[in-house]
Amino acid sequence: MASIRILKRDINNVLGDIIEAVYIVEATQGSEPTQEGSAIIDKAIDTFDTLIAKVNDKEVENRRKHLKEVRKELETEATALVGRINKLEA
Repeated sequence: MASIRILKRDINNVLGDIIEAVYIVEATQGSEPTQEGSAIIDKAIDTFDTLIAKVNDKEVENRRKHLKEVRKELETEATALVGRINKLEA
């Protein structure tokens, strides 16, 4: 059970950091919040909801494999969102 708690904490921390990064980028540029920044935040929130729902799904056949796939999906989604943040900075 501890690994599930850690996975949930990782999901929260990673996606929370991504949302915070959007705010920091927009604040350092001195501009109003952009539509792209808002879209990144919305995507991070949707990803959070989806991943937490997958972690809480107890009716999967191989729970360990399922959780590894959730962790991999978190990594993939986070990488994509960071790429979008980097485009905001340009």
